[in-house]
Amino acid sequence: MFLRNYWYVAATDAEVGRKPLARTILGEPVVFFRTEAGAPVAMEDRCAHRHLPLSMGKLVGDELQCHYHGLRFGTDGRCTRIPGQEQIPRAAKVKTYPVAERYHWIWIWTGDPALADPAKITDFHWFDDPNWGAKSSYLHVEANWQLVVDNLLDLTHLAFVHETTIGNSALVDNAAVKVQRAGDHVTVTRWIIDSPAPPTFVKAGGFTANVDRWQIINFTPPAFLRLDVGATPTGTGAPDGKRVGGIGMWNLNAITPETDKTAHYFFAQAYNFKLDQPWIGDMLAKQITDIFMDDMAMVRAQQKNMDMGPVPSVTLGQDKAWIAMRGIVDRLIREEQGKAKAA
Repeated sequence: MFLRNYWYVAATDAEVGRKPLARTILGEPVVFFRTEAGAPVAMEDRCAHRHLPLSMGKLVGDELQCHYHGLRFGTDGRCTRIPGQEQIPRAAKVKTYPVAERYHWIWIWTGDPALADPAKITDFHWFDDPNWGAKSSYLHVEANWQLVVDNLLDLTHLAFVHETTIGNSALVDNAAVKVQRAGDHVTVTRWIIDSPAPPTFVKAGGFTANVDRWQIINFTPPAFLRLDVGATPTGTGAPDGKRVGGIGMWNLNAITPETDKTAHYFFAQAYNFKLDQPWIGDMLAKQITDIFMDDMAMVRAQQKNMDMGPVPSVTLGQDKAWIAMRGIVDRLIREEQGKAKAA
């Protein structure tokens, strides 16, 4: 079950060009390309004739030509040409999807097209802000999308999975954690006061003594997580909003379901310090990719065990955030399905 009437990230802007790109989104085969004017297009990746993926074909102007029998489809999804046949059946068309290009991502709406308002796209302005450095990356996830969201909402795992980069024991032993729910949003606030900085923070910020560290996680449906993270030297006022003399970053995450057991993961680490030093961006990009590769191994192993059959699991106090998230998503799916049934 997926939430349909929401914008999802389908690709980076660099991925979509004049060569058709195939990608499964919420269980539906979609092909992406750009018109000659540069506008992104998304349509069903399945020819109306014999169902060959249209992504195997080629563009002729702004029309996508099927590789099997040469049928061509315009950007509105209607067949415009059938070689050797003048009459084009009215049923010769494929589904098209509303798309938008924002924050260097291509967004898609798979629900009711009449509800596809680009103003509802979740804010990831850091990609466009000259005061921040950020570069989007992508990973394919061999697990259910919610396992990725669970992972991001419970950062106690950093102390164990990522102890050589962004984690240390202070994340568990010295953390003050608060989980808040406001409407359909979940916020997790974690402060680690007067504790050693983890290795990545030492590299980026040059810390030589203990720090006051924060992790503020915001979840927005269907699967967007923006993490305000950073550290300053202990006692300089970070808990009171005085974030000077340290480092601040935003970990940006957009997870898009592919199927029930796979997902697309778009992410970046935005930073606003040492912008004149390219090595910082390169180092952060590599480290966060390596970190998330470790996370993907974890969720892949979880999915494998879960596929063997349901077994009871223990619930811990640290699970409050992801339990709230799943409750929100389940309710929104029920509401969406109820509206669709009524209509």
